Amino acid sequence: MKRFWTTIVNIFSIEDLRIKILNTLGFLVMFRFGSYVVLPGIDPNRLTGVDGGGFFDLINNFLGGAWNRASIFALGIMPYISASIVVQLLTVAVPHFAKMQKEGESGRKKLNQFTRVLTIFITAAQSYAYLRTTINAEAITNPGLWSFTIPAIVIIVSGTMFCMWLGERITDKGIGNGISMLIMIGIVSRFPLAIFQEMDSKGLPGALIFIIEILALFFVVVGVIALTQAVRRIPVQYAKQVVGNKLYGGKRDFIPLKLNSAGVMPIIFAQALMFIPPMVANVFRDSDVAAYIGSTIGDFTSWQYNVLFAVLILLFTFFYTAITVPSNDMADNLKRNGGFIPGIKPGKPTAEFIDTVLSRITLPGALFLAAIAILPAFAVRAGITQNFAQFYGGTSLLIMVGVILDTLQQIESHLLMRHYEGMMKSGRVKGRSQFAAA
Repeated sequence: MKRFWTTIVNIFSIEDLRIKILNTLGFLVMFRFGSYVVLPGIDPNRLTGVDGGGFFDLINNFLGGAWNRASIFALGIMPYISASIVVQLLTVAVPHFAKMQKEGESGRKKLNQFTRVLTIFITAAQSYAYLRTTINAEAITNPGLWSFTIPAIVIIVSGTMFCMWLGERITDKGIGNGISMLIMIGIVSRFPLAIFQEMDSKGLPGALIFIIEILALFFVVVGVIALTQAVRRIPVQYAKQVVGNKLYGGKRDFIPLKLNSAGVMPIIFAQALMFIPPMVANVFRDSDVAAYIGSTIGDFTSWQYNVLFAVLILLFTFFYTAITVPSNDMADNLKRNGGFIPGIKPGKPTAEFIDTVLSRITLPGALFLAAIAILPAFAVRAGITQNFAQFYGGTSLLIMVGVILDTLQQIESHLLMRHYEGMMKSGRVKGRSQFAAA
């Protein structure tokens, strides 16, 4: 306990880190406050919440309750994530966008601007579907296209853009990844209520069952942390060089390839896409096809939903890993610095070897990621309340573990850089952002 308080004192004694943490807390408070501000023209006392079943309850949990409160942040940051998915797919499929991505900082700025514009259009479309499917007519004080619908769409679009701005400010001025942090805080805000509901549903006779559930949750969390931290090390040898009268180099190192190099992004991307079919189905609810989609893809405990969700996670894991771990660049850096993998020729053979290893470790990592993602459905089938089941795996747990580890790793870096002891006595905190070193 003494070491814990010493670490806290060390963290807040570093001015730069203290300012970053306080900035992050301030931005998160603003985000949570906005999630309670109800759209103008809506009587919150008459809101009945969405009548959509399990999947829409999942959305509500994911957004920290802003969905059912008809908040100005009702869609949160999800439209921005959807736009980011589209842009990243375009950089792979369309040569113009691929060229733009390779232009360095100027190209990234153009892609970011395009993502922001696309976010506006996606938010406008999703907000119209949201208003039609979620807000009951009795709660609207002055219904009408120009008196309510259009102003509400403008406000929701503005709220999403403000959330995007908050995420960027957290990344620049705070600690951790801003977009992931906003998603995490929405999830965490529902955790105390979920525990209370689970305890209440079990009662005193079910106390033993509740304890077993907590133990099971503990082991699931341990498994997720193991998935996040697992690394395959590729040995690297640096050649000796003679500079003047001195001999340099000759050291051994390694390239750490993470079992889950994509981190939590495949889950976020897949979840963002899974939001779309049920919302579209509710707009065209009179259609038989829409009714089928609403009853299957709209139910996160159905096998159709879980199969589609798992497939999307597998695809996005390979896709995002290919983007974030460029084997060709790693091979070029090794060759330029006089490094090589023992038994592998420098250049293209090295890149192919890294690709092979990455593919072999990414497949089991992606399968485990997909299994964790669909675990809440099995938890619900086992009799656990829906809100608490979301923390048994799935998006909620993976995002929380990934974001917390990433944030702790950044704090750890600040402490070690200023010659303080690290946060963990047994070793350094490893965040998911550390993947390649050459």
